[in-house]
Amino acid sequence: MSVLIVAEAGVNHNGDLGIEKELIEMAAVAGADLIKFQSFAADRLVVRGAPLATYQEVAGESDHFEMIRRLELDRADHERLIASCESNGIGFFSTGFDIESVDLLAELGQRRFKVPSGEINNLPLLRHIGSFGCEVILSTGMAEMTEIGDALSVLQRVGIARELVTVLHCTTDYPASFSDVNLTAMQAIGREFGVAVGYSDHTLGIEVSVAAVALGASVIEKHITLDRELVGPDHRASLEPNEFDTMVRSIRNVELALGDSKKRPAESEMRNRVVARRSIVAARQICKGEVFDELNISTKRPGTGLSPMLWDDVVGRRATRDFDIDEMIEL
Repeated sequence: MSVLIVAEAGVNHNGDLGIEKELIEMAAVAGADLIKFQSFAADRLVVRGAPLATYQEVAGESDHFEMIRRLELDRADHERLIASCESNGIGFFSTGFDIESVDLLAELGQRRFKVPSGEINNLPLLRHIGSFGCEVILSTGMAEMTEIGDALSVLQRVGIARELVTVLHCTTDYPASFSDVNLTAMQAIGREFGVAVGYSDHTLGIEVSVAAVALGASVIEKHITLDRELVGPDHRASLEPNEFDTMVRSIRNVELALGDSKKRPAESEMRNRVVARRSIVAARQICKGEVFDELNISTKRPGTGLSPMLWDDVVGRRATRDFDIDEMIEL
């Protein structure tokens, strides 16, 4: 199954219709499977006076509540985004941060739900998302392994089979440093809970996403922006168009390279095997009846004659005819 590549537009639309459309076009042209936005209402998500995260302060934000309110999407916004996705041939996806927002997404036809990292311990939201019986992507930034297990248990109790869940390893910092990525924890999650795994990437560049695919990620989520210098909390940790395009192509190439784990010669190798391998040949002129030994035979390319693996079967046998130097030995 092909890796699901999710272009995380998130809140990088900055509430601007023009930016929204360009982000959708950018993700579609690059070949992403889905473009994901975020669905929330400020008064259901954060209390007034709530502190800002460090990366939000660095991005120039001064008020958490006002930042969230500025980036809200109403129903008409969602309908417009869905229509734009359809016209560009890319799937629409959004993370619902509260029950009402999840319900809106369900009403609009979404049949896959994302639990963001900050909501992994939100029991009511986990239960509500699980009640739809749909595929769930669970992001685990800031989480302990036990918290992942607890969230999975909640989903399972309301009827979500493990086969419907993909758990994303994640480092919730914007941008995340390479030393904090701990990418092999993704594999540990898969072993521990028997679930499909993926990676939600907040690092700069594309290396970690590509490496995650090589390590078995079935979903890659990466933030995108038109310009990292735009005002907003997530732009600095996002990929610009050319970078995202390169990442998608690199992931697809790695998918092809991973293959099916069965070791066998590729079809393209077969025409080279005869050239690159050796045969048993005469090291000098050999007369009929002479005994083959270590001095009168050798191995040389091409591999059209007896395999060198038959060396021990040849040594000690008598030549059935005369052989010229470099002639393929026959028994």
